[in-house]
Amino acid sequence: MEKFQRYYLSFLFLIVYTNTIAQVNCNAIEGEDCKKACELYNKASDLQGFRESQEDFDKAIELCPGFSNAYMEKAVPYLKNGDFATWKILIDKAVALEPQKHLGYRGWCKFQFFGDYKGAIQDLEEFRRYYPEDPGRSLNGDYHLDVVKAMSYSALGQKEKAAGIIERLLATRGYVKGMFDHYQLGVTYFELGRYDKALENFEKQSKEYDFAENIYFKSKVSKIRNKDYLDLKRLALQTYDEGKTMKDVYTHHFNKVYRKQIEEL
Repeated sequence: MEKFQRYYLSFLFLIVYTNTIAQVNCNAIEGEDCKKACELYNKASDLQGFRESQEDFDKAIELCPGFSNAYMEKAVPYLKNGDFATWKILIDKAVALEPQKHLGYRGWCKFQFFGDYKGAIQDLEEFRRYYPEDPGRSLNGDYHLDVVKAMSYSALGQKEKAAGIIERLLATRGYVKGMFDHYQLGVTYFELGRYDKALENFEKQSKEYDFAENIYFKSKVSKIRNKDYLDLKRLALQTYDEGKTMKDVYTHHFNKVYRKQIEEL
């Protein structure tokens, strides 16, 4: 029950967070043109990706050029459709206007969509200065932004630093774990050759939410230690075929494992 509540709270946070970004209280906006822009923005946000919504975002920007949310939401369909150049122009404008709102999102996108790990770290560290207590989570809800920063350091070869960030976060009172926190920490320790710590985190991940990639790394640890790993390998393949893998609608997870890798173990 405790595990369910933890992930339910994480999912609920994602719903609330996403809705908070999309909808704005227009009564709090100063100036008639900017109020109208806000109303157009709220209407367009409900139809994101359609031509009508993009046209409304354009009208909102024309009425109130300083309304950063319109640039941010207008950018999203370009990201989803792979027009990264247009996305960058729009999201950079949103960040320039209100960095405290949009730096975290841009940093997450740099990590998840572009593999721009240095850029992600820069954005996320700057965003942290606005929210020193808690910068929040990635827009898809899978990771705390500090875990995103840790994975970025890991990708750049700074594994010890990455592990330290996640360890401190997991030890923070009241922290709500993401679905893959122990897995990412385990992979980091595995790459450091610290197999005891790696297996400890893979086992914790199994108890909270297990999936093929996690079982695969458990089998790798067993193989390295000259222990029977074939049962775990078979279980990893079975779990993969059952669809219990790391999934993302638009891209793939950091440290994602594919069936061929499991077969070749």
